[in-house]
Amino acid sequence: MLAVGLVAVLGLTAAACGGDDDDDAGPASTSDSEPTAAGTEPAGTEPEASEPADSEPADSEPADSEPAGSEPDDTSADGTAPEGTTGEGTTPEGTAAPAVENPTVGLLYDVTGRGDKSFNDSAAAGLDAAKESVGATGTESTPTSEGDRAERMENMLGLDLDLVIGVGFLWGADLQAAALANPDQLFGAIDSVAVDQMGTPDDASDDVPLQNVASMTFAEEQGSFLVGAAAALKSESGTIGFIGGVETTLIKKFEAGYTAGAQAVNPDIEILTQYITQPPDFSGFNDPAKGKEIAASMYGDGADIVYAAAGGSGNGVAEAASEAGEAGTVWTIGVDSDFYNLVDPALQPYVLTSMLKKVDVAVQETIEKLANGEFRGGQQVFDLAGGGVDYSTTGGFVDDIADQLDDFKQQIIDGEIEVPTEP
Repeated sequence: MLAVGLVAVLGLTAAACGGDDDDDAGPASTSDSEPTAAGTEPAGTEPEASEPADSEPADSEPADSEPAGSEPDDTSADGTAPEGTTGEGTTPEGTAAPAVENPTVGLLYDVTGRGDKSFNDSAAAGLDAAKESVGATGTESTPTSEGDRAERMENMLGLDLDLVIGVGFLWGADLQAAALANPDQLFGAIDSVAVDQMGTPDDASDDVPLQNVASMTFAEEQGSFLVGAAAALKSESGTIGFIGGVETTLIKKFEAGYTAGAQAVNPDIEILTQYITQPPDFSGFNDPAKGKEIAASMYGDGADIVYAAAGGSGNGVAEAASEAGEAGTVWTIGVDSDFYNLVDPALQPYVLTSMLKKVDVAVQETIEKLANGEFRGGQQVFDLAGGGVDYSTTGGFVDDIADQLDDFKQQIIDGEIEVPTEP
């Protein structure tokens, strides 16, 4: 697994369920306390405006908004946990960091930032919860392109924060470099594993997870198995669909779990699969129009349920469902956050369930562990057993099959079902 982690940290260039877009707007960073950052803003950008980190996001969502996380790859590139790890996370060897009262936290979002109604908002919710539970304060920063990540990391390091968290695997390389250069600084990495290459970058066999980085990864395939089973149990046509934002290792985990869950219910089910873009084009996580076009084609070909692991492109899939038939006859399945609570009320009757990737839980627990003197570095895998992934029941549309889904869940937790991570 460490070998896989190395490849992803160094080789991947996109965000988790979200990719980089150039944005006409300048870099945006928010802070509870308005500290002055060391370092300079990227060339050609306006100085960042400071405002409370827990301020409400804009009422309107950009058309290309998308989660920096459901998306592209874990930095354990196949997304699997190291051998022998289960539950909410591993407990790496090493001494826990001293307790920090009212910890100061830097949260580095992916390009869509707070207000994306998905992956970044989930991370923001974890920070907000930690503000309430342990008196944390937050400084938030959102990159506008791949080119200014290093500067934003430098700015965060200049603030002398207790913990700096990178949201999405696109932060993997910069965060790993910063952690190696600043061994006394504590970090959190979401969807990536930071390692010391021990001077042999071409030989991952001796890589060691950095103990000043809590590397948080998720068992996305397990949650996807459950929504795949839900799709097969609810499908009337015997045909369902899967849309991936970009064909990366991480998104293939979503596809693999969804397919396995559907086939566990109906081995003969037909599953239509399509990815919006291929690396290095990560716009597939920010293209609702293309998501809608592909979903409309799938509904037209007989699919009555489509699962989109495609970030903001999933908004277009919900629109396509509403135009494909009456509510209750066609559905979409959301990802990362509870999609039912995020879409327009007119679209809610079309949201069967969502695969929940609880980034908020990971962020909140990591901050709380720092406050309580329990912070430890190394890879931590958030899975079904630890409540790191799950399926949503909002709307009540899966109430009639909840017993069957919960039975599958328990079988996965007990190890009776091993969910594949590759299609």
